[in-house]
Amino acid sequence: MMFEHFTPDARTVVVHAQEHARRLGHHHIGSEHLLLALVLTDQPASAVLREHGLTPQRVEEEIVRQVGLGAGSLLFGTLNRDALASIGIDLDAVRARIEESFGPEALARAGRTVHRPPRPSRLNPRRAVPPRHWRSQRRARRAVLTAPTSAPAGLYQTDGARPTGHIPFTPHAKESLSNTVHEAQARHETDIGTEHLALGLISMNSGLVPSVLSALGASAPALRTAIVDRYGQTS
Repeated sequence: MMFEHFTPDARTVVVHAQEHARRLGHHHIGSEHLLLALVLTDQPASAVLREHGLTPQRVEEEIVRQVGLGAGSLLFGTLNRDALASIGIDLDAVRARIEESFGPEALARAGRTVHRPPRPSRLNPRRAVPPRHWRSQRRARRAVLTAPTSAPAGLYQTDGARPTGHIPFTPHAKESLSNTVHEAQARHETDIGTEHLALGLISMNSGLVPSVLSALGASAPALRTAIVDRYGQTS
């Protein structure tokens, strides 16, 4: 299982990412939520990120600016803002036009429709039940997301209902976590810590993290060098 070698601090970041997603009304855990949870910790890697302008306030403001609050956020969070801007599509203007035409809750309603769980099969209800080993693996994954302490409060919270139950990771979040494991393996380290999470996140070429870094004037190569140097000094 991916999380079994995570240090307690690294696991706490993953847990708090879920809590931040709930607070913002997001029905997904994205790489952006992992970044927000990471910059709020007291670990050396987090200090490096903050020293380079990735403060919790600025990161959260950028997340909300780019994807908004509530259930409709994933519709915009999965789009490549910079790529669309290069062909003349302004996502902020698109959002404004949608809400002007269909109301401020239009994106939230659309998001709830997109994330509505599938109905069980009427033809063969057994086929709607995952195999037992899948269910046990899923329970194990969810057990990891049990917070020993609640996440620090943030600047924003959704006005609507917060998502309940299991919140899935987005493909970009899964990719960043996979990068995290590879970073530890490349250094022949068995414990996966917050420094590996940081390196895994800043190595992303897609998703929201690269655009957050760009908007806040942070350079991924400079961050990588600074993080590696910081941990070299503390080892």
